[in-house]
Amino acid sequence: MNNNRMSLTYIFCDIDDFCKELKINRLPVPGKRNRFTRETELCTSEIMTILVLFHLKGYRTFKWFYCDYVRKHYSQEFPKLVSYNRFVELIPRVLLPLFAYLSIQRLGSKSGTFIIDSTALKVCENKRIHNHKVFAGLAERGKTSVGWFYGFKLHLIINEKGEIISFYITKGNVDDRNEEVIFFLTKNLKGKLFGDRGYISQKLFKKLLERGIKMITKIRRNMKNILMDMTEKLLLRKRAVIESVNEELKNICQIQHTRHRSVINWMVNITSGLIAYSFFPKKPSIDLKTGGILVEI
Repeated sequence: MNNNRMSLTYIFCDIDDFCKELKINRLPVPGKRNRFTRETELCTSEIMTILVLFHLKGYRTFKWFYCDYVRKHYSQEFPKLVSYNRFVELIPRVLLPLFAYLSIQRLGSKSGTFIIDSTALKVCENKRIHNHKVFAGLAERGKTSVGWFYGFKLHLIINEKGEIISFYITKGNVDDRNEEVIFFLTKNLKGKLFGDRGYISQKLFKKLLERGIKMITKIRRNMKNILMDMTEKLLLRKRAVIESVNEELKNICQIQHTRHRSVINWMVNITSGLIAYSFFPKKPSIDLKTGGILVEI
C-alpha cells in the first residue's frame, strides 16, 4: 500500500470512529426546519474524508479534484461515489460534524506556551466589492499591514509545535484586541501568550493576567521597557512562526479563495482546511532547546 492510501485510510478511520462515537447518522437539512435528509449512498464519514483530502492534495478547485482525482484514483475506496453536482448538494450536511470533529478531536495540546495572531480571509478582490453578493451584509472591509481587504479575519492561537489550539472568525473590521475574541480564544488556557504590537493593551494585559495568562508583546518607542527574562525574549523573537502557519493554511490548505457561491460552503471550506492542517506530519514549530524556528513541509 502506498503512502497516499495509508494516509487516506488513517484519515477515514479517525473520522469514522469519531462519527460512530457521536452516533452521527441522519442530519437535518440546513435552512429547512423539521426536515431530514433522505438517505445518500455516501456516508457522512466518506463525505468528510473527501473534503479534508482536497485540502491535502494541492488542487486549486474542488471540481478538478473530485472529477479528475477522486473518481479516477479512489473508486475502489469509495465504491458509491455520486456525481459532482450531487456531492456539492451534500456538502452543507457535514458542516456541523466537521466543526465538532475539529473542535473535539483535532486541536493541539495545551503546553503553556502560546502564540496569537490574525490573518485576513478576503472573499473578493477590492475592485469587485460593490458587485459582490454572496457575503453582502456579512463581510466587512478591514486593513492589515499589506493593505485593505474585504472579508473576514481568522484569529488563531497555536502552541510551540505549530498545532492550532483555538480559532475564531470575525468580520474584517474587528480589532485584534477585541476582548470577546481574546477571551474566547484563551478560554481554559494558562501560561504565556506571545503576540505582535497589534495586541498591546494595558487593560487587556491586566484582565488576561487575572485569568492566568501573561501577554508578552514587543513594545512601542513611546512605551517604558518591561522586564522580561531571557526565555521570554527569545520566544518573542520567534513569534513569527505563526505567520508560517497562516501561509500554509492559505497556500497549501486553501482556506482562502474568492470563488465561493454560498456562505455554508465557505464555512465548510475553512473548517475542512483547518482539519487538513492538523494532519500535516511536520508543522512550522519552535525548537525550545535551541530557540530556532523549524519550518518543514
